[in-house]
Amino acid sequence: MSYQFLQLEQHDLVAYVWLNRPELHNAFNTTVIEELHTCFKQLAIRDDIRIVVLAGRGKSFSAGADLNWMKQAGQASAEENEADALKLAQMLEALATLKQPTIARVHGIAFGGGMGLASACDICIASTDAKFATSEVRLGLAPSTISPYVIRAIGARQASRYFLTAERITAHAAKQIGLAHEIADAEDLDKKVQEIIDALLLGGPHAQAASKQLIQMVSNQSLDNQLLPQTAHHIAQVRQGSEAKEGLTAFLSKQAPAWTSNSNNNN
Repeated sequence: MSYQFLQLEQHDLVAYVWLNRPELHNAFNTTVIEELHTCFKQLAIRDDIRIVVLAGRGKSFSAGADLNWMKQAGQASAEENEADALKLAQMLEALATLKQPTIARVHGIAFGGGMGLASACDICIASTDAKFATSEVRLGLAPSTISPYVIRAIGARQASRYFLTAERITAHAAKQIGLAHEIADAEDLDKKVQEIIDALLLGGPHAQAASKQLIQMVSNQSLDNQLLPQTAHHIAQVRQGSEAKEGLTAFLSKQAPAWTSNSNNNN
């Protein structure tokens, strides 16, 4: 499928989704949101893709909302505004719930919705020149649709500061508060991303999908009598799968599991 504002590339088992509005710092509008949503939905059903990397062309990862799009939203009816916002929320959910591990490759600015995209990915690798911000309050807005993912990434206490001040967060500060997992100089950013890809390819794809489901199930739940049987049921289902049996057999025989052989053959 061809896109107006995205570029989709596949390198072996890895899909690279490039935001491609460099002249506007990859800012969102309705088309960008719809294309991202479509792209994520299509990737979710592809078994030949093990990892998804989200990145931005040009000087920035994403500046968030396109100002002209925001202006139009301000002039729309309440019903139109809610429908528009729901499309953004659904796109972020599609990214956050992809079965494949996702990596945000962040450079330049990641403001507003751009920070939301980075937070919705499983892993965030940032260039040392990257800057993040939930800048909405300075426009008289609130970071509503991105809030579940940003709060998941940095916690409610840090969100209390940055949602309210809209301060710019440096790459080093982003790592300190849990937003970025790793940072690297600009010239080493792709090398660092590749290191994470190599580590991910050592894991079983079904086990990774199950682990993502586990995080969503357990996060922010209290350790009570309801959660315990949920986690027990989860691991029991995973254990019965062919991938788990393959992994255990390979470990006991001191051999590499089949999925790593397949990964190596495709690299």
